[in-house]
Amino acid sequence: MNIREIARIYLPRLCHHFYLRRNFVVILFTFFLLLFPILTPLPLLNLLNLNPSFSLLTPLNLLNLLNFLPVAFAGDEPFIGPANWGGTGLMEIPTARIMKKDSYRAGAGQVYPYRYYYLAMSPFKNFEFGGRVTEVIGVEAFEGEGYGNTKDKALDVKYKFLEEGKFTPALAIGIMDPQGTRLYPSQYLVASKQIYPFDFTIGFGNGRFGKRPLSSSGETFKVEMFSDPSGWLKDSQLFWGVQFALSEKYSFMVEYSPIRYEKQTQDPAQAKYFQRAVPSKFNFGFRWKPFKWSEIDITYQRGNQIGMSLSTVFDIGKPFVPIFDPPYAEKKQDSLSPLSKRLVKALSGSGFSNIGITIEHDTLRIEAQNDKYFYSTRAISVILRLVAAMTPPGIQKFDIILTQNSIPMVEYSTIREDVADLYREKLTRSEFVFLSKIDTNIHKNSDVEIQHKKWVEYGVKPSFETLVQQKTQFFQYRLGVEGWLNYHPWEGASLVAGAGVYPLKDIKYTVEPVPNPVRSDVFLYKEKSANMNRLMAEQIFKWDRQVYGRLSGGFLEIEYAGLDAEIAVPLFDGRFLVGVSGSAVKKRDPDNPFKLKEGDDVRKIYTTAFFNARLNLPEYNMAVDVKTGRFLGRDIGSRVAVSKNIYGVVLTAWYSFTNTNVFQDSTNRGYHDKGISITIPIRIFQGSDSKTAYSYVFSPWTRDVAQDIDHFNGLFDFIGRNLKIFFDKDEKEMKFWQ
Repeated sequence: MNIREIARIYLPRLCHHFYLRRNFVVILFTFFLLLFPILTPLPLLNLLNLNPSFSLLTPLNLLNLLNFLPVAFAGDEPFIGPANWGGTGLMEIPTARIMKKDSYRAGAGQVYPYRYYYLAMSPFKNFEFGGRVTEVIGVEAFEGEGYGNTKDKALDVKYKFLEEGKFTPALAIGIMDPQGTRLYPSQYLVASKQIYPFDFTIGFGNGRFGKRPLSSSGETFKVEMFSDPSGWLKDSQLFWGVQFALSEKYSFMVEYSPIRYEKQTQDPAQAKYFQRAVPSKFNFGFRWKPFKWSEIDITYQRGNQIGMSLSTVFDIGKPFVPIFDPPYAEKKQDSLSPLSKRLVKALSGSGFSNIGITIEHDTLRIEAQNDKYFYSTRAISVILRLVAAMTPPGIQKFDIILTQNSIPMVEYSTIREDVADLYREKLTRSEFVFLSKIDTNIHKNSDVEIQHKKWVEYGVKPSFETLVQQKTQFFQYRLGVEGWLNYHPWEGASLVAGAGVYPLKDIKYTVEPVPNPVRSDVFLYKEKSANMNRLMAEQIFKWDRQVYGRLSGGFLEIEYAGLDAEIAVPLFDGRFLVGVSGSAVKKRDPDNPFKLKEGDDVRKIYTTAFFNARLNLPEYNMAVDVKTGRFLGRDIGSRVAVSKNIYGVVLTAWYSFTNTNVFQDSTNRGYHDKGISITIPIRIFQGSDSKTAYSYVFSPWTRDVAQDIDHFNGLFDFIGRNLKIFFDKDEKEMKFWQ
């Protein structure tokens, strides 16, 4: 064996052996730097003239150490676990890491005397939003009221404005609890650098991490980082930490937390638990992911407390069971029937009703109501798949009209040749949609016999409602089932009945009522074990130029009865929706579902009047709604809602601006109505397509500001995605092959 062969075989092995040994030595050296000031006895530190809070792993030493470690080019994973309070971080401190886009996290944890409940999500790239409730164990909120421990609600946001590079860290800015009592607020800058299997973090922030607590902001948002940068910088303190990933499932954490518990006088826990400084500012933790969707953290914090948290992570909108709808299989005997009869049977067996078939020369015209498919584009692709397989070559043109409650919503026209080219993969779906004709201005039905007429719709769904926050009880709920029955006597008409039964509930109305409440007395209605939620008639119209109208009357919702009207029109292919609406209603009697409430505490009639607008942004799967006008409480102003659609799951947040000086009580004056909602399609759970979706709404307070009635079928939502601007976005939902 010559020298060249020896070098070729053994030199790579030698280099690899040295590489591993070097990394192993650096790992041990890193933990020595971390643990030296913590594990070394105090007398020895004094002998060495070192402060007990001294750390060999200073930012400068940390940067020098990076030169010896291999650089890993990776995303934020696997270092995206939650901190105590739910945001991505270590234990008490945040990192510059962000959850995976379109994912959400829910969890709970405890590090005495704090107990945390949280929900976080990342609906946009490099953004993370979180909501949390911090409970202080053993500190009563309203003495003698039965409310229990103090509980603080807060919202957080983090934005990673610089991605990690080969030699540069990821940088993020975070704002914690910027509005309200601000018991646990902070604004921070943080950097994280991954040198696998390590992830190093260093940052600084004020407030909770700073030298002094921050004051409350009432109903306004307060961010000292922007309003007073020099003051923010002066009040901020340094924090740092390291996470070491043994594997994708196991990791260790060490952090330095600058929180001065004894000086956080805004914290309800301070007076009882933190009269003196905590024994240690170093925290240690072990993180375990038994499954991809779950995580368990066990920690030792503040030098005297063991903590534990459990969280789950899922992709928003990703089906738990793959969605598969078996294609229609025509029976042999049916193939001998006339074409129109075959098509009607195939369409009814594929999830359509109100079917009309017209064949004129070389054109097949189909009118059908989509009862099954969440996206209209998928419904169209199902029809095209059927007609391409069943029609003879002489039929060259296909016109498909999708209806809703017998109202024509959109007409989709294409030719056989394009469908054939799509199947032969000569056309992409985008090219196919581009060549097709889409008309949303259609407003008249075909003069054709309608078969499989759907006169009645009904359904049952679970219901979970929550109400917060009364002095006697922070969290109230009711759990049950709700059912509905709709009868459609003619085009656009509906007779609607809805009721609910709630065997599990703990809602009680125990607070002193405000003068002339419009929504804060909803407890009186929802404390019942059963409700007639609505009993009403509704008529929807569609005229030329895509002008829609709606008129509703009866028991419109759980609390109000009367008349409700609306007009809406899409503009610029649906980029904008604009309209006006108004209602004249009376209060229902909470003790008798068929009576109206009378008395000095209610007005004879409640009226609303609004200008409504929606901006559709399909490029970002977003929409912005603005409702401006007069609300139920006679306050005038606007309510702004921002929605994000993630694979059919719609996340919405809203905020109001109204002249609250019309209210006589202090609880409503100066208040801004706000909250979040989530709408979840059932299709992600059941493994087959469905138009049914469940909604959950959460508002931190139940007040009378910026309140409107609950509309059964608002026109903006009735129109939905049946607009030209959405067809290019939704073409990916067209399934021509199973």
